[in-house]
Amino acid sequence: MPKSENQKLKLLYILQILNVHSDENHPITTNEIIERLAKQDITAERKSIYDDIRALQRFGIEVESVKGKSSGYYISGRMFELPELKLLVDVVQSSKFITAKKSLELIKKLEGLTGKHEASQLQRQVFVHNRIKTMNESIYYNVDFIHDAISENKKISFKYFDWDFKGERKYRKNGEKYTVSPWALTWDDENYYMIAYDSEKGMIKHYRVDKMVSAEVTDELREGKEFFESFDMALYSNKFFGMFGGEEISAVLKCDKSLIGIIIDRFGKETMTIEYDDYFTVTVNVCQSPLLISWIMGFGDRIEVLKPQSLRDAVRDTAHKVAAVYE
Repeated sequence: MPKSENQKLKLLYILQILNVHSDENHPITTNEIIERLAKQDITAERKSIYDDIRALQRFGIEVESVKGKSSGYYISGRMFELPELKLLVDVVQSSKFITAKKSLELIKKLEGLTGKHEASQLQRQVFVHNRIKTMNESIYYNVDFIHDAISENKKISFKYFDWDFKGERKYRKNGEKYTVSPWALTWDDENYYMIAYDSEKGMIKHYRVDKMVSAEVTDELREGKEFFESFDMALYSNKFFGMFGGEEISAVLKCDKSLIGIIIDRFGKETMTIEYDDYFTVTVNVCQSPLLISWIMGFGDRIEVLKPQSLRDAVRDTAHKVAAVYE
């Protein structure tokens, strides 16, 4: 009887069967392997299966043999352990910049990195549809373009937009393209940002990656290297609350002692603080923006702005406006 074309692929099919259908709690028997091979029009005897398993082990595949009532084989050394895959699934689900469609695609691929029994545990974690997700599918290509531009030392061009009340894109600069020199990517407040040098303005700026479209790498060489030679990404992110721009200021805050952990989490351990009996003061470099003011007001009377007067006035005026709404 002539052998089928798939007969030559027998070892690969055995590896696939072990990857998909086995794990530590679900070893697969020799008979099951033979039955699954038969579905692929591949004939096999028990002895040949033993030889194939040993060949996989010699190649470096960690195939374990189980003796006793639940005898069989399973793959023990997978690239990712189940807890690691669960963590990755959580990251994909919670990432706002990944669209719902792409989230489901990525999770499906993550399921393929383990057996079907463990993959079912990942499926039970999927709650993508009710999450707030970006609507710009091109973000994945934008990230690629940015990385390409950085590695090739080239500028990148793109259109940049905001959403209007109709949920439609409203392009800045009347739809004209921005051309900047990208130097880094960062994650802040659930959004992905490109940090770049704007030659026209002569300054470092940031752009939401999910609000970029029609991105492409240009032939122009990057500029602004001198600005990034000693660039501190963590310091930059701390200055811009939620990446909202504004005038950079040195602010002195009077804080209740219960807030020391929050201040350190936000600004770092090296932040200059002075301790008093009932409070402490902290001096931080930040950009004055509506989000900064909201952050300060969120702590009520536990944070008071001492300096500069402009920020102190801004917080007071905002508090009065908010109070007037509820009178």
